[in-house]
Amino acid sequence: MCRNIRRLHNYEPPTTEAEIREAALQYVRKVSGSTHPSAANSEAFDRAVEAVAAATGELLDSLVTSAPPRSREQDAARAKERARIRYENAPPPA
Repeated sequence: MCRNIRRLHNYEPPTTEAEIREAALQYVRKVSGSTHPSAANSEAFDRAVEAVAAATGELLDSLVTSAPPRSREQDAARAKERARIRYENAPPPA
């Protein structure tokens, strides 16, 4: 599940509230061990997602950097190339 959590800092255009909430949701899912909480746990789960999203937003707003903004397209292209190389060199299935 946590593989879906991506870097959110220093992108152009800036990270959206939706991206922050998606990352918070993935984090809470991983920590709780549940992708769909029961009705009894739903309220606590939702509060945790909101708290993590708020903390993440506050963190991103507070960070400073002198590095140039990153490009999501370039990051995606690099990840695709790494995957191509990894699967190209993988042993054939038995």
